[in-house]
Amino acid sequence: MPNMLAVIALQAAATSPNRSLMVMLIYLVSFGLIAWFLLIRPQRKMQEKHRSMLDALKRGDEVMTEGGIIGSVVHIQDDRVTVKSGESRVVVARVKIARVLGTPEPEKP
Repeated sequence: MPNMLAVIALQAAATSPNRSLMVMLIYLVSFGLIAWFLLIRPQRKMQEKHRSMLDALKRGDEVMTEGGIIGSVVHIQDDRVTVKSGESRVVVARVKIARVLGTPEPEKP
């Protein structure tokens, strides 16, 4: 019986480096794919959606900043947005606009 176990162990040791390398490669590739579909891909979609929202930003839009300030856009520069909130105006970095709440409807004559 011990001889049979030794023979089986030697056979497994002789074929295992190639096989274990293949198994490890399969694990790494599958982990990479899972990370891509669960972490990286959704994050890129959210970034693209935020970038397109910022590109469509225009004067008069009601926005909310990441800090919670709600107001309407008064002026837009390259990387800065002036937001009127209440009686004051605040200059905010364009990337810190969290979402556009709405565009006011034009006044009827």
